[in-house]
Amino acid sequence: MKKKLLFQAITKFLCGAILVGLLIFLSAGTFDFWNGWLFMGLLFIPMFITGIIMLFKSPALLRRRLNAKEESEEQKQVILYSGLMFILGFVLAGLNYRLEWIILPNTVVIVASIIFLISYILYAEVLRENEFLSRTIEVQENQRVVDTGLYGIVRHPMYAITILLFLSMPLVLGSIISFLIFLIYPALIIKRIKNEEKFLEKNLQGYTEYKQKVKYRLIPFVW
Repeated sequence: MKKKLLFQAITKFLCGAILVGLLIFLSAGTFDFWNGWLFMGLLFIPMFITGIIMLFKSPALLRRRLNAKEESEEQKQVILYSGLMFILGFVLAGLNYRLEWIILPNTVVIVASIIFLISYILYAEVLRENEFLSRTIEVQENQRVVDTGLYGIVRHPMYAITILLFLSMPLVLGSIISFLIFLIYPALIIKRIKNEEKFLEKNLQGYTEYKQKVKYRLIPFVW
């Protein structure tokens, strides 16, 4: 079973790395795009390490994270728009480098890289805290509400962290134009959260009480 999971994980990892690389470097018109290599390293090296750890320590969690097939039409739209956002954002980042539209200073790139790495560490912490995390909206057998750690601060720490991750991506790539495209993502996440919470209230025991205990969805004292 682990061999099948390993094959699935490696296949998705390689396909993701090749696709992102093609979008960035083909649009840049060169492999001599240091922001692109920096971004590929920041994204895929921690992803590979995290995947290996999950394979041995929590294969069920890895299996759920690899499953991206949504049942809800509303959530399918969120996935579709997110995918289009990534494609357009990466292509524009490459074109920004090739055509020298607006090149961000290295200081911005370095700060964005630090934010990206910190966000990835927090992402790994959320994976550690919540063994029921899935890429699709569902309730699993014997699932319980997690209300400790980061889940004691906001109800959706994973989404809050992915906003930081995704908004830092175009800045690592040195493109403010791509950053404007990625600003679509918080709106998509808000839409997803509203739909997800309705589902969890109906299907996950204790979630209504959890909402009363933890008031904020994404940002403490804001929303």
